[in-house]
Amino acid sequence: MTEKKNGLTYADAGVDIDAGNALVDRIKPAAKRTARPGVMAGLGGFGALFDLKGAGYTDPVLVAATDGVGTKLRIAIDTGNVSTIGIDLVAMCVNDLVCQGAEPLFFLDYFATGKLELDQATAIIEGIAEGCARSGCALIGGETAEMPGMYHDGDFDLAGFAVGAMERGSDLPAGVTEGDVLLGLASDGVHSNGYSLVRKVVEFSGLGWEAQAPFADGTLGEALLAPTRLYVTQALSAVRAGGVHALAHITGGGLTENLPRVLPEGLGAEIDLGAWELPPVFRWLAETASMQEAELLKTFNAGIGMVLVVEAARAEALSALLRDAGETVHRIGTVTKGEGVRYAGRLL
Repeated sequence: MTEKKNGLTYADAGVDIDAGNALVDRIKPAAKRTARPGVMAGLGGFGALFDLKGAGYTDPVLVAATDGVGTKLRIAIDTGNVSTIGIDLVAMCVNDLVCQGAEPLFFLDYFATGKLELDQATAIIEGIAEGCARSGCALIGGETAEMPGMYHDGDFDLAGFAVGAMERGSDLPAGVTEGDVLLGLASDGVHSNGYSLVRKVVEFSGLGWEAQAPFADGTLGEALLAPTRLYVTQALSAVRAGGVHALAHITGGGLTENLPRVLPEGLGAEIDLGAWELPPVFRWLAETASMQEAELLKTFNAGIGMVLVVEAARAEALSALLRDAGETVHRIGTVTKGEGVRYAGRLL
């Protein structure tokens, strides 16, 4: 009689359960580094527990946000530089949470790929842990999905989920009035929006990712992968100091689309484009693509990553507080009658 062959296994189908378990073991130290009051268990359970009372809340309202990093992932994949893309993932979620007046408490990630590469996955999740640590929230769980046939070799996708809390009645925006001052916090580059256009401009320029960046030190790929700035701890300090009526995270849609989201009906904003200098990366993108200023302002952050709408009498004190926290602060405009954003001066 001939010996029977072993049957098909999950590994034969392209899924390595042992690699998934090894990844969990590798990332446990990174997750542990993000622990904060309220965390009740480590990684590995079917769900993640968090104690709001342990975090210091008496009458909390939960706030949730989810996001990804878009086609910036393509640059990370093509260059093999995945060490900071996790920071982007966290920032895109927690920077939104803080705009509601909430403190980010915990974060979960979803990482999907065709074939799990331990070193790549570890670097990505360590970046997520770094973003969590910087913003004071705990990485308490997530999901790693190995899905053969769903992704090309080396490709992956990321999604993030953040939950925060605030005491009932402290939600923002609140009390925005005509005459309020707009304080713009500088961005660290393109952040994580508009990368389909960025990649089109790079293609048009004829430059490769390893070419010297025309607008910064290092390669073009490195410059365009500069991670999204985390504004959480600084913004929360300003909110707790008093006088902040609203915050707007400047993501896709730029100042043109995001600022009106926090202004009440009947009010708009006037912004002085001469109040800050357009960072070199945006000038290069605009000049290379012959981009109109209006297109730049509704696609990219244009150098302003977060806007605080503040009481006029508190503007100077809050500017000083934010500068002491390491922010570059620009007084970029005021809240006015009439809806929409109106611009004075020029960036280009």
